[in-house]
Amino acid sequence: MVKTVIFDWDGTLHNTKALYGEAFRKAYAWLAENGYAPERYYSDDDAAYYIGMNAVDMWKVFMPDLPDEIAAIPRGIIGESMVSSVYEGKAKLYPGALDVLKTLKKEGYKTAFLSNCRVAYMEAFRNYYKLDEYFDKMYACEAFGFISKVEIFKTLREELPGDYIMVGDRKTDLDVAEAYGFSSIGCAYGFGSLEELSKATVIAEDVGGLVGLIRSLSS
Repeated sequence: MVKTVIFDWDGTLHNTKALYGEAFRKAYAWLAENGYAPERYYSDDDAAYYIGMNAVDMWKVFMPDLPDEIAAIPRGIIGESMVSSVYEGKAKLYPGALDVLKTLKKEGYKTAFLSNCRVAYMEAFRNYYKLDEYFDKMYACEAFGFISKVEIFKTLREELPGDYIMVGDRKTDLDVAEAYGFSSIGCAYGFGSLEELSKATVIAEDVGGLVGLIRSLSS
């Protein structure tokens, strides 16, 4: 039986779109006001393309010519805005997300939070939703110097030894399972493309289907 289920957070259990869109627009407004970018409006859907990238890689993709010391400012704006929004109660978990975690814990699974997020963001959710009740371990990539999830897994497997299933909506999630040879669930309701999810063992169309798929992969 699979002992540990590893969950991505944004786009997998948390519907990040509105939270991130608002933060992204604040950061872009700073860039435009200070002459680093032209005036432009980014919708929640426009900004959602970058959800799931770590804070460093996101800026290398979005504005590759922006100097690191400048990118650090809008990066900080996004981080601070999202943390504040969590504590203000603006975050929206997918319906049934906590029930999935609760059910898995009752059935004897270990669960891990593995996200390309900053530590303060993870801690905001940990505190607001009391996530220690649902996760055995929580890992934010900032705590590891923004290395990949594939690399962070080396620490996870030392702390939670056993068999695994990876659950996520982006290629960086499925890369973990592929690199170490275990099963994965691609979350089609999240922010990744179907192409990104092509290497998933199975596809989840909604959060409600996760428990059944996990049970199936564990048998």
